[in-house]
Amino acid sequence: MESASDNANMPRDDSGDNFSHVLQRPAEWASGVIVCSPHSGREFPDWFLAETCLDVATLRSSEDAFMDRLIRPALAAGAVTLTARLPRSIVDVNRSASEIDPGAVICGGNRPTTPRALAGLGVIPRVVSGARPIRRGPITLAEARRRIDTYWRPYHAALREVIDEALERFGRAIVIDMHSMPHEAISHLTGPLPQAVIGDRHGISCGLALRDTLATLMRDAGFRLRINSPFSGAYVATAYGRPTQNVHVAQIEIDRNLYLDPVRMRPSDGYDDCAARLAQVLSQAAQLPCDPDRFRVAAE
Repeated sequence: MESASDNANMPRDDSGDNFSHVLQRPAEWASGVIVCSPHSGREFPDWFLAETCLDVATLRSSEDAFMDRLIRPALAAGAVTLTARLPRSIVDVNRSASEIDPGAVICGGNRPTTPRALAGLGVIPRVVSGARPIRRGPITLAEARRRIDTYWRPYHAALREVIDEALERFGRAIVIDMHSMPHEAISHLTGPLPQAVIGDRHGISCGLALRDTLATLMRDAGFRLRINSPFSGAYVATAYGRPTQNVHVAQIEIDRNLYLDPVRMRPSDGYDDCAARLAQVLSQAAQLPCDPDRFRVAAE
């Protein structure tokens, strides 16, 4: 039988009935660290399965599979965790809400967009990996707005809230945005291929001292590492990373070949080893000394 003290030491789920995300708080928030997984959602609503022309296995090819599971040690070590429930093939919370692909959404002409959105990878994706179309045609702008309002905005409201809370409580917020990268995304690189990539928008979203600390933790755990190549960070890093205001965002990409069987979409033989190494990194990151001046960046 559980006692009141047992329950007091359990992590708390602050998601409520929100279908877009799961926000969990540790029993004791150690030092203002927030670990996110925006692309590991795999709960497909029936209305979407009726709309798509792909099967679930193909839809999941763009998913950061099991990253929500891999970041759990951060919660146990004292970090807040935020994970998406909805798959990125429906709405991508690591894109700007204005990053609209006119091939995915009927939005009229002369709408500003981005090369990434035009490639089918906007806030409402048009394709999954391998450039395979998700639908036979675009959705209406009203439907795109519904998805953004229902799923995208609550995720970012939750992230903004915990960042503001970290600033108030600890004088700093550290967001570690966790992703997995398909091996083919790095196979073209010369030299030893990285097993992980830390992105900080080339010094814009995260202070150098913090980035170097995370790099040291990754290397100490045995990850071959690159910085900002080929991934430097996306919307979360761009929108929230403000080192001069003590909000640091570092994106970390892990090679899926380390832990995933991509055909069966299940953990591979290497999963336990990768999970243990990543647990070492995230547990140490969750306990970074709570000194807002340690990673402070002077305003220009």
